[in-house]
Amino acid sequence: MRLAIDAMGGDHAPKEIVLGAMDALAQIENLQITLFGDEKKIKQYVSNHTNLEIVHTTERITGEDEPVRAVKRKKNASLVLMAQAVKDNKADACISAGNTGALMSAGLFVVGRIPGIDRPALSPTLPTIDGKGFLMLDVGANVDAKPHHLMQYAIMGSIYTQKVRSISNPTVGLLNVGTEDGKGNDLAKKAFVLLQEAPISFIGNVEARDILNGAADVVITDGFSGNIALKTIEGTAETMFSMLKGTFMTSLKTKLAAGMVKNDLKGLKSKLDYSEYGGAGLFGLSSPVIKAHGSSNRRAVYNAIKQACHMVEHHVTDTIKETVESMENSKEEEN
Repeated sequence: MRLAIDAMGGDHAPKEIVLGAMDALAQIENLQITLFGDEKKIKQYVSNHTNLEIVHTTERITGEDEPVRAVKRKKNASLVLMAQAVKDNKADACISAGNTGALMSAGLFVVGRIPGIDRPALSPTLPTIDGKGFLMLDVGANVDAKPHHLMQYAIMGSIYTQKVRSISNPTVGLLNVGTEDGKGNDLAKKAFVLLQEAPISFIGNVEARDILNGAADVVITDGFSGNIALKTIEGTAETMFSMLKGTFMTSLKTKLAAGMVKNDLKGLKSKLDYSEYGGAGLFGLSSPVIKAHGSSNRRAVYNAIKQACHMVEHHVTDTIKETVESMENSKEEEN
């Protein structure tokens, strides 16, 4: 298992990225990691040289860089070199907590798409009340989508959920403004028809208020709506904990109560933290590419590495490719 990791991407790079990689090397068998970035800064946190390689570069892509231009101009940036390693078959998958747009650009222009997939989708696993979680795609790779893109997202999400999350026959729901058939805008109505015909377990429309209750194992939407839903979930969770903290600090009585439920609240917070499930996969590319959260700590990085390993082990990319090919062959036979 060979992974390429951008050590300079994210709010806490390179420290948390390197520490997460060290944890993974210590706990995952037959894992080899190549870290791309400033060797001097990386080595401060390296505790184990076994199965670890460092490719030195001082060039990096920041959050302020324009994604496409940066990927084309900064050829020696850690993120670009990481993607190139996958392209050159020196790594099976890659992970970055850096600039999301740049990672998507590197995925498209360097790693490349699976034949038959028009657009990749950014796909995090989000928490549910029962702790099972659900996959949501797209959450921002493409703000505009066509009906057949949503069908492709559904197929990719279903395969990932089945193979990596070990959920047999995962249910797929279309994010909409109501659960009744025929609801929504033109995109939703046309996508609904295609999803009914796709080789997935499609259960119809689902509403945003129900998705954290586990309405479906996979929730499909365009990147514009998906990104708004994702940011709303994030913002609501942060606001809720901020309000709870404020309430507990109002008096001596509430401060004592806070001390008593502190561990329970920490457990609740981790339940709502989707980095516990790994990063967001960029589905539709010819090799697994994982976007870790920008604020990832060592645990989140470790979980993203585990996720990438599962995707490689369970041949997620190959299965998506084979499914798309068989669908295209069926269409040709029908015509």
